[in-house]
Amino acid sequence: MSRRLQQSDEFWADLLKQVDWYREYATGEIAEQFVDVIETTLDNLTRKPGLGRRRFVDWPELAGIRSFRVKRPFNRLLIFYRYDSEAFFAERLIHGTRDLPRRLLQSPSEID
Repeated sequence: MSRRLQQSDEFWADLLKQVDWYREYATGEIAEQFVDVIETTLDNLTRKPGLGRRRFVDWPELAGIRSFRVKRPFNRLLIFYRYDSEAFFAERLIHGTRDLPRRLLQSPSEID
C-alpha cells in the first residue's frame, strides 16, 4: 500500500539548500542526480515506511520520528519522517554527522 506523500516546508528548505550546494560546488548534473535519488527514496519509503529506523525515543518533541539514509553517493544525508496508515510525512533532510536532535528542532535557516 502506498501512502500519500507530504513534505514539510522544512524538508523543502533543506532539499533546496542541498541542491544549491551541489550546483555551486559540483555540477548541475550532480544536483539533478541528487533530486532523482531523493524522489526515488521517498517513493520507496511511502510504500515501505518501516524500512527506516526509529530515532530519539528519549526526546518527547521528536516522538515517532524515523530516519533513512539516502542512497550513495549522497548517503551522508538522512531523511527524517513520520507516517501513519494514510500518509508519509517527510520532515527534514539533514547531514547524518550533525547534532541531529538539535538540528531537527531548528529551522533550516538557522543551519549553516
